[in-house]
Amino acid sequence: MATSLSPNSFPRKTMLVVCAILISSSVVALAGNFYQDFDVTFGDGRVQVLNNGQLVALSLDKASGSGFRTKNQYLYGKFDLQIKLVPGNSAGTVTTFYLHSDGSTWDEVDLEFLGNLSGDPYILHTNLYSQGKGNREQQFYLWFDPTADFHTYSVLWNPSHIVEFKNLEAAGVAYPKSQPMTLYSSLWDAEDWATRGGLVKTDWSQAPFTASFRGFSASACVWSNGASSCPSSSAAAAKYPWFSQQLDAASQQTMKSVQQKYMIYDYCQDTKRFPQGLPLECTLRTKS
Repeated sequence: MATSLSPNSFPRKTMLVVCAILISSSVVALAGNFYQDFDVTFGDGRVQVLNNGQLVALSLDKASGSGFRTKNQYLYGKFDLQIKLVPGNSAGTVTTFYLHSDGSTWDEVDLEFLGNLSGDPYILHTNLYSQGKGNREQQFYLWFDPTADFHTYSVLWNPSHIVEFKNLEAAGVAYPKSQPMTLYSSLWDAEDWATRGGLVKTDWSQAPFTASFRGFSASACVWSNGASSCPSSSAAAAKYPWFSQQLDAASQQTMKSVQQKYMIYDYCQDTKRFPQGLPLECTLRTKS
């Protein structure tokens, strides 16, 4: 069990991806409007757009969940989204915020928030796919109440890092770099695995479950007609701070503190799952 820690010990703008905390940068981007930036992916009326497109509520009942995605595709960027998760007994539900490319050898960056029984902490489940290969799961207890208010969650993806996941192609580790990705959010039922490995099922008497979204921003390279809106790498790095951004010393210390106190699963420590040896990046991470 993770030890207790005051929520005020960490920034209220909380951004966990692949075992890292990223302190919010000063990159300026326009706040999103649902009608301009997103399309509904599924839900048959369970996507409610409010406040002239500034707020979106996704709902889940026994018949279906719901979701949306950006109209644009991106090849690198910094993406922010404010989310208020399902309150109360949310066991079995999963609220997502992720990037995903097309095709059978897809790239993907996952943030999945696993619901729980009332009073138990939410779990953030992260994963990274490159060329269709994933199995890079990590899980954290959230140290604050993500249902009481909106919190900003961010993904930083540039040519060298997805937050702390380094580009190790030179050592033979695949890295998402050539496939543009679309940003998705959804609310769906995963009672077969989401809460305590599926032991706790969804209480449908609590339905409909609702998660709310607002404040989307993307400072990113838009991919359109086979080309990026960003200039060359050197020009992009000069224009966009996130293009070459890495964790500074303070952010690395914050990340380490969260890992020590709140990480409950790390694929790089699961030797039973990988009896033939841990993935290459785990070995490289240990050596570094």
